[in-house]
Amino acid sequence: MNRPRLLMICSLILAGAATRLVPHAWNFTAIGAICLFGGAYFRRWWLAFLVPLAAIALSDIPLTLFVYGPQGMGVNYFKYFAFALTVPLGMLLRDRVTIGRTGAAAVLAAGVFFLVSNFQVWLGGDGVMYPKSAAGLLACYIAGLPFALNMAVGNLFYSAILFGTMEFAQRRWPALAEWPLGQPKIVS
Repeated sequence: MNRPRLLMICSLILAGAATRLVPHAWNFTAIGAICLFGGAYFRRWWLAFLVPLAAIALSDIPLTLFVYGPQGMGVNYFKYFAFALTVPLGMLLRDRVTIGRTGAAAVLAAGVFFLVSNFQVWLGGDGVMYPKSAAGLLACYIAGLPFALNMAVGNLFYSAILFGTMEFAQRRWPALAEWPLGQPKIVS
């Protein structure tokens, strides 16, 4: 991967992670979008996972220190697992980035996160207790619907910004394209 492209992708992912640090509605951040974006634009699978998850971890530091406090947030491995599941959805977009596909992946990513994260809450996470029954699980999922909607809208909004910026930049500055104009595409 060429250096300007790598810097552009990493910069956009870090900027997306920083959306957690400004006032926002619950779950209306770029976190899901950066995982999709990393999956779509990094060719190396380990970078596709590492960079977005590291950006999330970096944004957790000031949130823990200044917003939630050490008792309020902690490391939620289910959250990282749920976001890691978003990266392969982004990989499905490689070389096929369109508005429709990206929008569908953004909504699907919110759905995956909703299912995994609310299951974790039902198991006893986040200080909320639900009965360990089908009714308790259903109640947990119902309570999480507003958060899921915010995440879906956030994923759509920030995916439009991230993917749109990258696609525009690649056309404006051919050095940012994986295969600059005029060079043959070699798939390995």
